Amino acid sequence: MNFTTRNSRYPVNSLHKENAMSSRLSACTAFALGLTALVAVGGGIASAQATNPQAVAAARELIDLKGAKNMFDAVVPGVIETVKNNFLRTNPGLSKDLNEVSGQLQKEFQSRRDQPMDEVAKVFADRFTLQELREAITFYKSPLGKKLIEGEARALEDGMKGAETWANQFADQVLTRMRAEMKKRGHNI
Repeated sequence: MNFTTRNSRYPVNSLHKENAMSSRLSACTAFALGLTALVAVGGGIASAQATNPQAVAAARELIDLKGAKNMFDAVVPGVIETVKNNFLRTNPGLSKDLNEVSGQLQKEFQSRRDQPMDEVAKVFADRFTLQELREAITFYKSPLGKKLIEGEARALEDGMKGAETWANQFADQVLTRMRAEMKKRGHNI
C-alpha cells in the first residue's frame, strides 16, 4: 500500500506518478470523473426511473451549497485535456494541431459542463426524499452548516496528513518486524 506523497520516503503509486503535475483542480477533476463514472455505471438508477424534478433541483442546490459544483465544472475540460494528452503521448508531432482542436472542443462542449452534476443530482434525488433534501439544505444554510462547509475541506486535509504520518510510522514498524522475522529464517533484508 502506498499512503504517501511524492516527497516521502516510500514509493508512490503509479497513478500518482503519472500525474506528478496534479494540482487541487486535477484532484477534484479526478474525483468528479470517478463520481460521474460511478453514477453512470452504478446501475443507472437515476436514468432507469422517473425522478422528481423538484428533488433534482433541491439536490443541485444542496450540491452547490456544499461547494461541489466546482468539481463538476472541471469534468468536461478535464476529459478533453486527458484525451488530448493521450494522443500527444503517441503523436508528439501533432501538438500544435491537438492544442488547437482541444481549444475548439473546449468551446464546443462548454454547454455540457452541467451534465455530470445533473447526473449526480438525479442520484441524490433518487436516494433522498424531497423533504430530506430540503432539510439538508436548511442545515447547510444554518450557521453550523456554513461552518461545516467552510471547515470540512481543511479538516479532511489535515486529517489525511495525520493519517499519512501514522501510515509512515506504521510502515517503519512493519519494516522492522519483517526484517526481524526474516532474519530468524536466515534472510538478511
